[in-house]
Amino acid sequence: MTVCGQCEDGGVDSIESARRITAALAANGITDVVVAPGSRSAPLAYALAETEAAGMLKLHVRIDERVAGFTALGLASGSGRPAAVLTTSGTAVGELMPAVMEANHAGIPLVVLSADRPDELRGTGANQTTRQAGLFGVHVRAAVDVPAGSDPAPHLARALAEARGVTQPPGPVQVNLAFRDPLVPGDSALSKPAAPSSAARTERDEPTTTASPASVPDGERTVVLAGHGAGEIAAVFAQHLGLPLLAEPSSNARFGSSAIAPYRLLLEEFGPRIGKVVVFGRPTLSRPVAALLARTDVERALYVPEPASWFETGRRPERIIPALDELLTFVGRGADGWLEEWQVAGARAEAAIRLLLAAEPALNGLHVADAVWEGTSGNLVLGSSNPIRDVDLVASAGWHPLEVYANRGLAGIDGTISTASGIALAAGIPTRLLVGDLTFLHDAGGLLLGTGEEEPDLQVVVLNDAGGGIFGLLEHGEPATIERYGPAVERLFGTPHEADIAGIAGSYGVAHRLVSSAEELDEALAEPIGGRSIVEVRTNRAGLRDLHARVKDAVREATRTAR
Repeated sequence: MTVCGQCEDGGVDSIESARRITAALAANGITDVVVAPGSRSAPLAYALAETEAAGMLKLHVRIDERVAGFTALGLASGSGRPAAVLTTSGTAVGELMPAVMEANHAGIPLVVLSADRPDELRGTGANQTTRQAGLFGVHVRAAVDVPAGSDPAPHLARALAEARGVTQPPGPVQVNLAFRDPLVPGDSALSKPAAPSSAARTERDEPTTTASPASVPDGERTVVLAGHGAGEIAAVFAQHLGLPLLAEPSSNARFGSSAIAPYRLLLEEFGPRIGKVVVFGRPTLSRPVAALLARTDVERALYVPEPASWFETGRRPERIIPALDELLTFVGRGADGWLEEWQVAGARAEAAIRLLLAAEPALNGLHVADAVWEGTSGNLVLGSSNPIRDVDLVASAGWHPLEVYANRGLAGIDGTISTASGIALAAGIPTRLLVGDLTFLHDAGGLLLGTGEEEPDLQVVVLNDAGGGIFGLLEHGEPATIERYGPAVERLFGTPHEADIAGIAGSYGVAHRLVSSAEELDEALAEPIGGRSIVEVRTNRAGLRDLHARVKDAVREATRTAR
């Protein structure tokens, strides 16, 4: 059975919707919910924390969705009543498939609460977005897709009835819940959002307000944006036309005289003056970039020389251009001095960042990202969340590893060690993987090799800040949110742990090295990569938000007179 609500959006905001869901769960006798951390599922996570504080149900937090799914399965089996599991969007939902299949064949009432983007973002290539409603097919008794803005309670009640076996044997159900921004409770517990604007119907993980650009002659101020998988053609195109190149690390286009390494921090100044954007590949990392692509006053073109799997026809805002000659016509003549302005500002920004980092007494993620990029001559694999974004912020355009890889299809943290192992084995090229501690722990099982199996040449650099650092840089880390939900934020998003990475490495027979200084890190990175090894760098995420704020301020000050 599949239900797809037809209610118009705007009636219920995400936080109120989440509170109605938790009330319905409690009213229907669900006493246990297993939560895996994520951003799109944040409204429900906050609402569940409130409900637990009121003594109405109990939360269990697990960083691995596969573990979360089977934990909920055990809770339902042991209690004889439905138990729920909550995940964010993307691959996180797919991780529940084994537990759902087991629940189907064992007749256990497992309730999957899968957070999702709203309908207007599905099929657009929006980050961590796929067609996940009905994902479990024949393995669930009901699949309910609840639109953003509608009252979820009736849909949830119907699904819970099916889980209990009203019309068929008991078993698992999926309740797919679309949430729009804001994803964090506001000052008013029952505040209603304003009607969404056209900007609000773009990638909602990004800011929806932008400055109005100054009037510029058509085609004069163009930038080339190289997203994931763009390839070196983006760099050649930008350099040939003398245009600023804004290249993500996994674009494999981050090189050449047109590449502006700290572009992300320069868009605040230059963004309002951009008149055209030419996109190669799939941009997924930067909120300022997504805000730029959401602007209807900017002419946008997406170069797609062959069919792409990451978006559906008609769902992207850019003009799709399949041929380079047509793309050249679209770009037209560049403005005199435009690239030079970017280059001067970029050089000053890089110098400001390096000066600030040199004065930092303890290693942090930006230090590690810079060292890993500069110290890798073979293949480099970047984990999701902070590591790839740290590299995007500090990686020089004057050096490039042989090839840069990342799982950006749905940008999940799952399976990263296994992915890197396959990359290393595929061509026999020494490979380095940079991951956070949660990404490492999520796929620690990927370190297991059967007796006699070929061992990849893989070095895993683990930035261990004992939890999920990226959430502190998002709205969940804002002072007002921390003041109001501090313990819940740390538990549900920070997911602190005391895992012994050296012990894990030893149990799998993998060499481990703990480094505590920049010199020790450089030494570890300089050693040849042979077989498997782990380099652990312990950092403190408590000051991460402040560090990034100081970096932004330093760049703003350094580039103030660049124009």
